Amino acid sequence: MTSTGERTHDIVLFGATGFVGRLTAGHLARNAPDGARIALAGRSLERLEKVRSGLDSKAADWPLLVVDASDEAQVAELAAATRVVATTVGPYAKYGMPLVAACAAAGTHYCDLTGEVLFVRDAIDAYQDEAAESGARIVNSCGFDSIPSDLGVWVTAQQVAADGEGTLGETLLHVRTLRGGISGGTIDSMRQQAIVSSADPSARRRAGDPYGLSPSRDEEPSHRNRRPAPRNVLEKVSRQVPVNLDPVTGRWNAPFFMASYNTRIVRRSNALTNWSYGRDFRYDEVMDTGRGPGGAVKAGLTTAVLGGVFTGMSFGPSRQVLDRVLPKPGEGPSEERMAGGRFVLQIETTTTTGARYRTTVAADEDPGYSGTAIMLGQSALALAFDGDTLPDAAGVLTPATGIGQPLVDRLRAHGFTFDCVRV
Repeated sequence: MTSTGERTHDIVLFGATGFVGRLTAGHLARNAPDGARIALAGRSLERLEKVRSGLDSKAADWPLLVVDASDEAQVAELAAATRVVATTVGPYAKYGMPLVAACAAAGTHYCDLTGEVLFVRDAIDAYQDEAAESGARIVNSCGFDSIPSDLGVWVTAQQVAADGEGTLGETLLHVRTLRGGISGGTIDSMRQQAIVSSADPSARRRAGDPYGLSPSRDEEPSHRNRRPAPRNVLEKVSRQVPVNLDPVTGRWNAPFFMASYNTRIVRRSNALTNWSYGRDFRYDEVMDTGRGPGGAVKAGLTTAVLGGVFTGMSFGPSRQVLDRVLPKPGEGPSEERMAGGRFVLQIETTTTTGARYRTTVAADEDPGYSGTAIMLGQSALALAFDGDTLPDAAGVLTPATGIGQPLVDRLRAHGFTFDCVRV
């Protein structure tokens, strides 16, 4: 293995010519420490030169690397030449595994933006042991999927432990505000996983397993058995209906479209830390649609649209229709539209001692674009420069278990809120 002292680069941003890649390059150019050795990588030298020319002057000498994600030799050379790779090249199940393999072999840290259960599961099965042996941190999901969820719950668990209030029990993330776009890359990843799942029953079962990313699946009870029995008929019915009324706030909730992935990352973090959040930890995510009849209607419409999109992606004819209206890879909003982006999430939990906590995770950034670029860029910078304060871990990891507090601190310094209070 090449030692870190012999590496040519500190960070290589792979996929720098895509929309989120360009935003991430801009963030790194503005925020990397002086002397940081950063390179941009992609398939087209001409497009890489165009990206570099639009960055701050200190990026003028950044090397440009022409690399094809499917060329194993090129990808291996890239991984061996750098300490950290940050990649936006998806869908990851289609293009990402050679890079994971190369980083695991070379002891190179890695971070991506995947929201693909099957890709992460395959990476765990194929490269967990090799990455742990080489010292590589393969940190998946370093964007809006799934840093706010993963670090938000981690911060909550840390505060509860510090207060001596046991461990987490029933925990629910509420999406209070979400203004901004969903990237074409995220849509494409959803599309590719839907195609694979619809054609392969075993893949469908793996993708649908709530604990499918656990490192010790046999030690995880079934999702059904983890929840206490319903107390009455109304509660039993409400569990079968994705739209419900929060009895505490009086606000209506609908399913959150990223919950099926984020929840698995959070549960993996719990298991990777020896179930430090608690064996009674139960976690889900919902969207707040407001109060009264208007909130109920919005919840119903949100649920219907999400169901239609997910179902439509599984069938060729309906997928072709959706492809005409959904964002495409590489596309993104204007600067003005991104400037109006914002997200506010609240994580509420009751601990095993009966204490209640609320953690707010928020940023005045477009969640799928400018916010994700900051999260990916700071993840790469933390992996490259915060080695002494990172968790003692290697292998296929989550943001909480692979980076943890240094990333919370970095994001707070860039205007993100991670605020846990006892209610």
